Amino acid sequence: MSLCRLSLLGSTFCIAALSVLPNAARADDYTELLDILRAKGSLTRSEYNVLLAHHQHHSHPSLQRDDDSTPAAPSRHRNRYMRYGPQNEGSSLEAPPDVTTIAAVSAARRAAMDASASAQDARNSLLEARRTYNPDSIVRVKPYVAGKGVTIQAGQIDINISGFVNAYYTYNSPGGGRPVAGGVSTGSSGFDSSSVRNGLLPGGLILKLNTVQDGIKLGAVFGMYPGINNNNPSTFNANSGGSPVGLGTAGLDFRQVYMTAGTDRFGTVKLGRDIALFASDAILNDATLLSVGSTGSNANPANTSLGRIGVGYVYTDWLPQITYISPKWKGFQASVGIMTPLDEFNFAGGGISATTTQHSSPMLQGKVTYDGNIAGFTTRFWSSFLVQHQQNLTSSTLGSSSRKGTTVEAGDVGVKVSRGPFEGVAYYYYGSGLAIRFCPSSS
Repeated sequence: MSLCRLSLLGSTFCIAALSVLPNAARADDYTELLDILRAKGSLTRSEYNVLLAHHQHHSHPSLQRDDDSTPAAPSRHRNRYMRYGPQNEGSSLEAPPDVTTIAAVSAARRAAMDASASAQDARNSLLEARRTYNPDSIVRVKPYVAGKGVTIQAGQIDINISGFVNAYYTYNSPGGGRPVAGGVSTGSSGFDSSSVRNGLLPGGLILKLNTVQDGIKLGAVFGMYPGINNNNPSTFNANSGGSPVGLGTAGLDFRQVYMTAGTDRFGTVKLGRDIALFASDAILNDATLLSVGSTGSNANPANTSLGRIGVGYVYTDWLPQITYISPKWKGFQASVGIMTPLDEFNFAGGGISATTTQHSSPMLQGKVTYDGNIAGFTTRFWSSFLVQHQQNLTSSTLGSSSRKGTTVEAGDVGVKVSRGPFEGVAYYYYGSGLAIRFCPSSS
């Protein structure tokens, strides 16, 4: 070969080499840019693979052919982006994108942007809901506690509803003896009697409201106690003897209507109608409280039976009152209240007892209790008193010069001890001018 031909071939080779090198350089710059964008997170792995494959297919078809013909010797570009692609052995680049693939990527990006906007809207809504959340506007039912009724919390107010119903069949066979005025002995009628009636407790439906306002505990109680026997209103209202006749209606004893206000440090003030203080622990610890006890007039049952009233203690009664109840201190607690004074009532008739309806001063009652544990026994001590001044007494046996006033006074003391299934109660009371069951008597 002549020197001239060799020179021509060498020039051609150099020109061809120069025409290839810029393309290889541009390919490296492009893939370097893709690597940087991928590393910064600007491109997803799928987007990176699609763009790299698209660039290789359109810009370097010879490399694509080389990759197809020599899979054992992958190119430098293939090694650079395969680390972001599938890692399974024998995996290859994704196919070059077509119009459908590009549209899918665009749709995916729009969906991602919409999802991000929706997530932000949801977060803003949650923050707004938290900002405007007001627990006082929520009504919910508190966990049920057996024997405590159902409690509904409406904002800051607890509403408790409880109740009970009872009925007993009673058979009474009276013995001999004379009736006792104001007592529980009705004498011998010569006849036995049967009835279906309430026990010492009537039925009950109690509504309690409690809340705390400015650190003060406020409460209100409405206690309705209906009977199942016909009512025959007379001297003792619904607690008078019943009337077992057709078309009769039962009585309703609205015993409790009161409100309370207080704090743990100051104590509690009660205003309204509730159980009195004197002899209240006696009836609340009566073993016959949940049964019948003395039947009283069983032939025409009243709203309740009598339990042990009149054969062990005086009935405490439910009275209008203003009462202060102290906080508990080492098991001790004291209560004192003024109450509507009761009229003198002549149980026996004639001139044996005087009557009066004049009251210039209220009835005064008080009570002290102690709750503790002594020698393993759960123990409760109590003592209470009652004082009421009676004026302008009237009786056929009282002369014009006789004293027309008197003071009714009474006091009691009691103790209850319990341990396991054992319970014991001891009780003593003293009264002057006090009737056996319900109200003062000047006899």
